[in-house]
Amino acid sequence: MRGPHNIWRLIRTGATLERTGAMNLVLDAFRAPPSLRFASKALGVPFKWLGYKGDPNLPPATRALTALGPAYIKFGQVLSTRPDVVGDELALQLRVLQDKLPPFPLSEARAEVERELEMPVDTLFSSFSEPVAAASIAQVHKAVLRETGRPVAVKVLRPGIEKAFRKDVDAFYLAARMVDLLAPSARRLRPMEVIAHFEGVVQGELDLRMETAANAEFAANTAKDAGFRVPHVEWFLSSRRVMTLDWAEGITASDIAAIDAAGHDRKALGERVLTLFLQHALRDGYFHADMHQGNLKIAPNGDIIALDFGIMGRLDEYTRRVYAEIIFGFIRKDYRRVAEVHFEAGYVPADRDIDEFARALRSVGEPIFGMDASRISMGRLLNFLFEVTERFGMETRTELILLQRTMVVVEGVSRSLYPQINIWEVARPIVEDYIRKNIGPKALIRDLSRTVRVLSRFGPQLPKLAEAALLRHSAPPPPPDPRIRRGDAVGLVLLGAGGMATIVWIAALF
Repeated sequence: MRGPHNIWRLIRTGATLERTGAMNLVLDAFRAPPSLRFASKALGVPFKWLGYKGDPNLPPATRALTALGPAYIKFGQVLSTRPDVVGDELALQLRVLQDKLPPFPLSEARAEVERELEMPVDTLFSSFSEPVAAASIAQVHKAVLRETGRPVAVKVLRPGIEKAFRKDVDAFYLAARMVDLLAPSARRLRPMEVIAHFEGVVQGELDLRMETAANAEFAANTAKDAGFRVPHVEWFLSSRRVMTLDWAEGITASDIAAIDAAGHDRKALGERVLTLFLQHALRDGYFHADMHQGNLKIAPNGDIIALDFGIMGRLDEYTRRVYAEIIFGFIRKDYRRVAEVHFEAGYVPADRDIDEFARALRSVGEPIFGMDASRISMGRLLNFLFEVTERFGMETRTELILLQRTMVVVEGVSRSLYPQINIWEVARPIVEDYIRKNIGPKALIRDLSRTVRVLSRFGPQLPKLAEAALLRHSAPPPPPDPRIRRGDAVGLVLLGAGGMATIVWIAALF
C-alpha cells in the first residue's frame, strides 16, 4: 500500500486542517513564520473542499484529528500534555483525545467479547455497562464478574482499527520518503526508520495479548513501589481484541479541580509521577511509554494507578548507563563529561569537535538551572536543541525514541499537576542512586562476575572448540571447483549484483 496513491492522503490532511479551522490554530501554536503561513494558505484554501468535515460539535483541532484517523489522534495525545509548546488553547482541545472520543455501540462491543472469549457475555459477567472511556484504539466498559462479584474493566478494540491504522502509517511512510528525497539535510533524522519503529509499536498495541503480558511484567517490577499501583489482569478473560483487568477507582489525573477537592497534594503527585518514570526507566529498563493524564488515576488514598499498557519502552543496561550519565552530567553542570558520553556512545560522529559540542550543551543547560519550570519555554528549548543536533550531525536514535517521547509526556503531566516543578531537582536523587549502584568499582566487579558466569557455561565445550580451531588453521585451502570456470564465476557475481539492483529498484518504487 506504500505507493504514490498516499499523496492523496497527505493532501487531504492539509485540506482537513483548513476545512475544520484547525490550520490557523496550529500555525499560531507553533509560531509559524510569515512565509510558512503564506504557503499553507496558498496550498490549503484551494483544496479546502477536499478535507474531511469531521464532527462540527468538536473543537477545531480535535475535530480535524478525529476525522483524520487513529495515528493522528495518537500524535495529538502527546501534544495535549505540552501547553508550554502548543499553547493553553490547543492543549485544552487536544486533551479530549485522551479518553473522551466518540464510542462505538455497546452491541458491537458485546458481540466482539463473545467472539473473542467464545462465551456469552451474560455467562461471564453479571453486568456489562455502556462505554466509560473511549480512546483512539479501544474503549473500556465496566463489568462485574459473575463468579466473584468483583468489578473489572473490559477493554475492547475498535472495529476495523487495524485497517485504519495501516492506512495512516502508509501515508506517513510516503511523507518520510519525501523528506528523504526533498530535504537531504534532514536525512540524519532517519525518518523511514522512525516510522518503521512507530509502526512496530502500534502493531504491538493492536494485539491486546501483548498488552496483557506487558501489564503482568510491569506489575511484577513495580510491586514494591510506594504510592503506585498496576491493576491485576484476568488472563482467562483476555485475548487478541479483548482485555479484562481489575477496575481502578480514582480521579483522572487531568481533573485538577477534583484532585484539589479530594485534598490530594498536587506537588507530591507531580514529583512522584516524574520520580516513578525515572525509576522504571533506569532501575528496571522497562517503563510505561504512554503516561498521559488519561492513563493515570489518583486513588482515594493518593496512590497513582497506571492504565493502558499498549506502549511500553525497554532499555538495555548499556543504554541506561549512558542515559544516566548524560542526565547526571547536566545536573552537575559537567558539560564536558556529557559531551564525552555522547562521543563514547557514538551519538555524535567522532570527527566533530568535542569542546565545541560541550560549549553548545552548556548553552542549552545553563538557562534551565535556578529557574522554576513555569519560566522555561520548552518550545524554544526544543527548537534550540534541534539546531545544536543538526550542527553536530547527531542522528536519530531509534532505540531512544520512546524514551524521549515519554520524557516529554511525563514532564507535561507533572507540570499540569504542579506548574513550578523543577525536573532537575526531582531527578537528582534518582539518578545519583543509579550512578552509585551501577557505575563505579562495585558495578565493574559485578559486570566481571557476570562475564565469568557466561564464559563458564562454555567450559565443557572449550576443548572441542580449540581442537576445531587448530584443525581449520592447519588444513590446506580447498582446491577450486573444476565445474566453475572463471567466466562462470564472473557471471555469478554479475547475476548477484543484478539481482540486488533489481531489489533496490523495486524497493524504491514502494
